[in-house]
Amino acid sequence: MKFLLSIVMLIATLSANFNWPSDYEAALSQAKAQKKDVYLFLGSEYCKYCEKFENEILSREDVLKKLKKKYVLIYLSRDIDDIPSHLETKPVPRHYFLNYKGEIIYTTIGYRSFEGFNELLNEVDEAKKD
Repeated sequence: MKFLLSIVMLIATLSANFNWPSDYEAALSQAKAQKKDVYLFLGSEYCKYCEKFENEILSREDVLKKLKKKYVLIYLSRDIDDIPSHLETKPVPRHYFLNYKGEIIYTTIGYRSFEGFNELLNEVDEAKKD
């Protein structure tokens, strides 16, 4: 019984680690003020790969530190939040890199491993140079 309780508590803790803001307009304002871009992670409450990405990648301190240097972070759920009309909501998980005006710099879809997400961040940096 203790083992089962430990597993349930671990899962709850992992899920609780992912608690990003969901106010799109506030994220754009913050990005403008801080002279940063926006990383918008778009998911679904019913997407196992979204949850896996949140728990395994976006909850890591090293990933958060790297993201926060360049980006204002925001999470939107296509099931709960109002999604700006210029953003596609299917399929998820979906990654948007936006400037402070909400213009798309780079976008892609899918679950990424830790290494794959770091490669994605490098691709975004290259796209910004163009």
